[in-house]
Amino acid sequence: MGIINDSKANMAGAEARKARERGQSVLVYKFIEANTNSKSTAPMTGMAEQIAAVEQQGWRLDQMAAAEGKALTGERVALVCLFRAV
Repeated sequence: MGIINDSKANMAGAEARKARERGQSVLVYKFIEANTNSKSTAPMTGMAEQIAAVEQQGWRLDQMAAAEGKALTGERVALVCLFRAV
């Protein structure tokens, strides 16, 4: 996966675990990834790994919204995901 994506997946999983420990039934999490191929269809491997890390902590992806934009360092895509406790 890569060092950055590994770190993001680990952070997402840790936050999801903490939310479960607090007894939350809903978790909203924002994932951001560099948008290097905005003109083509391609897998978003980093995003998939981060979502999987949250689901491994007992959450199910329920809804998602996507947005593209420019940040200081270039184009980015953001997914805002609503997870529900399983």
